[in-house]
Amino acid sequence: MLSILRTATIAAAVLALAACGGQTAKPTPPPPGPKPVSTAQSAVAVMASASGSLVSGKLSLRPMGDGVHLTGEIGGLGANSTHAIHIHEKGDCSAADASSAGGHFNPSGQPHGRVGHGAHHAGDMNNLVADGEGVAKVDVHASGVTLGGGAANDVVGRAVIVHAAADDYASQPAGNAGARLACGIIKVAR
Repeated sequence: MLSILRTATIAAAVLALAACGGQTAKPTPPPPGPKPVSTAQSAVAVMASASGSLVSGKLSLRPMGDGVHLTGEIGGLGANSTHAIHIHEKGDCSAADASSAGGHFNPSGQPHGRVGHGAHHAGDMNNLVADGEGVAKVDVHASGVTLGGGAANDVVGRAVIVHAAADDYASQPAGNAGARLACGIIKVAR
């Protein structure tokens, strides 16, 4: 009788443990991973005149190599003139002189300079040269930036500015580029 009682007690204990083990805690979802970077394949910037100029045009932007490449045309410039072009920190062209676009886009806090020649702002690019008709064929590169994805170096939603003078690539903080002649906001192409 004792062995039956002992067997029954052991069986009851095993059943009780099994019943407890059968209750599982709700699974904890895995922690969220990094958000996927969705880089836009293209964007545009429609350039409107600023500071009383007649400068305007349209730029196309595409990811390329270590940054973003800009192509297009800017018209209304002086014949055979040279002009700075930069990406600026804010996507706001509302001020008559485009000052609402802020300074050069510079998320890593670098000094102003020239692309491919040491430290420079992320928004620095090489100068544009207009032809005899005052039209510049744009073919410039912004190094160290992305097109879309929301990272600190993303240029979508920022402004492109064409300046009145050439960038000397040395003067701080903006290369002595002069007035802002045209401004356009970078928007993902649909």
